[in-house]
Amino acid sequence: MLLRITHQDAGTLKLEGRVVQPFIELLERECSELLGVPGAVTLDLSSVTFVDRPGVESLKRLHRRGVVIRGCSDAVASILEAEHIPVERAGVEPVT
Repeated sequence: MLLRITHQDAGTLKLEGRVVQPFIELLERECSELLGVPGAVTLDLSSVTFVDRPGVESLKRLHRRGVVIRGCSDAVASILEAEHIPVERAGVEPVT
């Protein structure tokens, strides 16, 4: 499995697998649909194992549009935080 996107409760998408180039357009489209509906959009990355450079850039664009990123593993969170993308690690306050 490379990337699985599951709609959870209102405004939350759970990502599983790898956030990589071939799936960026799909991810951004799914988020755009939710951004058109009132309420916050959250990406749950607790089951993401890898993010490539295009994936990081996509998550940066989504963050700028108001998407909250949470549940990251330490490895994924470190990559995103190095790019100044705030994340909410499981059980830890967000880093800004």
